Order: sequence, then C-alpha cells, then structure tokens
Amino acid sequence: MILVLIAALLCLPLLAGLIPPLRPVVTSLADFADRVNGAVGALTSWLSLFMVLTVFVIVILRYVYGVGFIWMQESVVYMHGFLFMLAAGFTLRQNGHVRVDVFYGSASPARRALVDVVGTYLFLFPVCLVILYASYPYVASSWAVFEKSRETSGIPGVFLLKTALLVLPVLLMAQGFALAARSLATLRGDTQHVDLAKAG
Repeated sequence: MILVLIAALLCLPLLAGLIPPLRPVVTSLADFADRVNGAVGALTSWLSLFMVLTVFVIVILRYVYGVGFIWMQESVVYMHGFLFMLAAGFTLRQNGHVRVDVFYGSASPARRALVDVVGTYLFLFPVCLVILYASYPYVASSWAVFEKSRETSGIPGVFLLKTALLVLPVLLMAQGFALAARSLATLRGDTQHVDLAKAG
C-alpha cells in the first residue's frame, strides 16, 4: 500500500503537465527535495574526512603501538556505508552519477530533459521501489532485535547501518522527483521553475 502511494506521488510531475494548478505544488516539492539532499550531502561529506583520519589513527595504533580496536575498524565501514548510501541523492542533485555520455553531452537542453524524464521513470524509480520492497523485511528484522556487531567489542548498531538501505532509495526518489519536475518544466518551456540544484 505504501509503495502504491509513493508511486502515485512520483507521478505528480507528469500530472502537472496536464493539470496546471499542480505545478506550484510540484515545484515546491522539488525544491524541498533539493534542499533536503543538499543538507544531507553537506553533512555526509564530512564522513570522508573522518574516515581518512580514523584510518590514519588505526594504522598508527596498530603498527607503532601494536594495539587495535574493533569498534574503530568497524566505524570505518559505517562511515563508508553512510557516505555512499546517504549521499547518492546529493550526487544525483549535482549531476555527478556516471552516465553513458555519447549522446547526452552534445544534446540540446530539451533532448537532455527528455532523456532525464525517461531515465527517471523507466529506471531510477522502479529500481528504488524494488530496493525499498526487498530491503524492508531485512531492515525490520534487524531492528526487531537491535542487531549488534558479531564482535564483542564492536559497534552495537548494525540495525542503524542497515537502515541506510531504506534511506538510500527514499533520497534518490526525492531527487528523481525534482529532476523529473525540472525536466518536464524544460520540455513545457516553463522558465519560472527555480533550479536549486544549479543555484546551490
């Protein structure tokens, strides 16, 4: 039922082309998605610095002092996982995902917008919905027992790390919504739509 509601919400940019009063609502939602992913991206970007510093400390402790901490080693896995899972929507916002750029790079803005709309609805949204559907039982079972590390001195928060499996598709779909809204506005010739992704 929830997936059906999400799918219906994702169709709003398409409906806005047929129902003009929906356009301000879609624009507001798209701008909100931009702001959320911008904030999440700014926060998670710090994890790359903390990850490098933590690895440096681990190496010094291990090879200079001969000591090691499991929780510290696991923290690198957590930071790495959160960095890539939570910043995926921000990367899409910045147009930073890898794409086959043979035709897209030299295409007109209208053709790029068309490719973005088709790619978002045929690939991005379905894959995100499948990830949500497949991951929910896995994450729920982890929360049910507040899953901990298998190591005695490890981080007792595996359930939090697994939660990123649900946050990833939500943030990606939110940014896909914004991308679809902007692309459809471009195809309609609507120049009043604010593109926060380029502004911020």
